[in-house]
Amino acid sequence: MISIKVSEFQAGERIDRFLQTQLKDFSRTDIQKIIAAGSVLVNGLSISKNFRLEPGMEIQVLTLPEKEDSNLEPENIPLNIIYEDDDIVIINKPRKLVVHPGSGVRTGTLAAGLLYHFKENLSRVNGSLRPGIVHRLDKDTPGLMVVAKNDKAHLSLASQLENRTIHRTYKALVWGHPRDLEGMIDAPIERDPRNRLKMAVVPNGKEARTHYKILEFFTFASLLELELETGRTHQIRVHNRYMGNPVFGDPTYDGRDACLMRVPPLVRDIAAEALEKSPAQLLQAVKLTLRHPRTGKMVTFEAPLEKTFEDVLKYLRKEAPCKTPSFDQTFFRDFESDRRYIDEEEVVEEDLYPYEEEPVKERMTRAERLLKKKDRIARKKEIELEKRRKKEEREAIRRGEIPSEFVLPGHEPTIDPNLLG
Repeated sequence: MISIKVSEFQAGERIDRFLQTQLKDFSRTDIQKIIAAGSVLVNGLSISKNFRLEPGMEIQVLTLPEKEDSNLEPENIPLNIIYEDDDIVIINKPRKLVVHPGSGVRTGTLAAGLLYHFKENLSRVNGSLRPGIVHRLDKDTPGLMVVAKNDKAHLSLASQLENRTIHRTYKALVWGHPRDLEGMIDAPIERDPRNRLKMAVVPNGKEARTHYKILEFFTFASLLELELETGRTHQIRVHNRYMGNPVFGDPTYDGRDACLMRVPPLVRDIAAEALEKSPAQLLQAVKLTLRHPRTGKMVTFEAPLEKTFEDVLKYLRKEAPCKTPSFDQTFFRDFESDRRYIDEEEVVEEDLYPYEEEPVKERMTRAERLLKKKDRIARKKEIELEKRRKKEEREAIRRGEIPSEFVLPGHEPTIDPNLLG
């Protein structure tokens, strides 16, 4: 057991960062794991990884992290290097390439390719199985990634990610037409309690925000530009699925046949052809802006859309152009499980997401407004006439007249009733 006392100089620092400086043989990820396991106590109590220290606190590390044995072997995997210097490498990751070993994948990863091309010139902050890896992309999501060539650069980039000063821009083709031309999706994300292989919008999940802008419309789809404010697993795919516009071709979050069967029959064949051209989700990281760890200058890197993505767009521009988008397409919006939060115990109708959109108010035409005004005037006259009738009837009773014989002035019969007999 290791015991450490917090000084005034160290007050206010996060516990995981603090322990990383104290236990230099272990990465921050290793330290966060033992914190989550309850092996780190502050004044005898378990804490979270983002706990802030105060002067005089006593930290106890009950067990040290277990260093995972690495059998990562260098592999000659071709890399599309956009930029390289002594501190960072910008790589355009292709589709179907896994970033690092895990979930049963041990070989054929980007990490193995980096180890082959750069050997020991990679950071070790994230352990020997993830040399140089600062952030990741899904296996079937191509695009730009930054790789750190030394620990100092890695820590700088990790700090920028945490402070949200690295800007990651994506393009995605989604089903349907989002209601707003641009906006922000703000919905917390956590692992799906009903399927641990997926992520979902849940009430007590981690905060997640995605900004989007519509670039182009098609008959049954839209091309979006998205920017991550946070970086949760599958964030863009989960957020778009939640809003009723799954990413086109996404096999995990209902972006294939589940949406295809909702397309109007007249254009379903076109949608099916576009879907066949899409091996998986049409989502790509196209732009990366960061502060260079050494110079401190903001630098931006861009990459063109992959051929598969571009081919689908060309096909849709030819076969399914759309000049006047319809924002009332509800056939993609009735994914009931994602219009509300997922409760880990039970999914009930009342567990609606508190920020659910209000229904769009329909504006009446001029003719409808005039008709409504006439109805209102007529109704007002009827009410006034009824009041007048009751008043005259009460006066007739006071005069001793029989109420049934009383006729409201202006309503006398024009034909003699005796003639009608």
